[in-house]
Amino acid sequence: MGWKAAEKLIRHWKVVRGDNVMIIRGKDKGETGVIKRVVRSQNRVIVEGKNLVKKHIKQGQGHEGGIFTVEAPIHASNVQVLDPVTGKPCKIGTKYLEDGTKVRVSRGIGASGSIIPRPEILKIRVTPRPTVAGPKDTPMELVREKTYDAKTGRGMPEL
Repeated sequence: MGWKAAEKLIRHWKVVRGDNVMIIRGKDKGETGVIKRVVRSQNRVIVEGKNLVKKHIKQGQGHEGGIFTVEAPIHASNVQVLDPVTGKPCKIGTKYLEDGTKVRVSRGIGASGSIIPRPEILKIRVTPRPTVAGPKDTPMELVREKTYDAKTGRGMPEL
């Protein structure tokens, strides 16, 4: 990717996987769907069952060829998240609650200003965290060992 293309990448994404969105431009304009995948390197999203195209796949070893219908990516600027209260497309802003948590809120004309909940699919980890220490993990007794004492200065390197 050249520097011109890198300049145009979206830095702060407003839409995430699992959001209910409405397509605002293109052949599926006005239809709603759920974001299946976000392709950040291309500023595009894939919406379930929308922007379907025919893909010609050549037969190869281990798979059959033919003409398949697949979902093509849509540019992120062509979709808008649906307001959970009104059901209309809206812009997204961020806000901090009293307890300090950062949440997404609906903004724009006709928006309710309500909190847009984080999709449930994001709470499920694709690969679970390991519970057993591996061969390259540091043992817990070495992690808990105190190597520096602030009062005496023990543990400081000699310069």
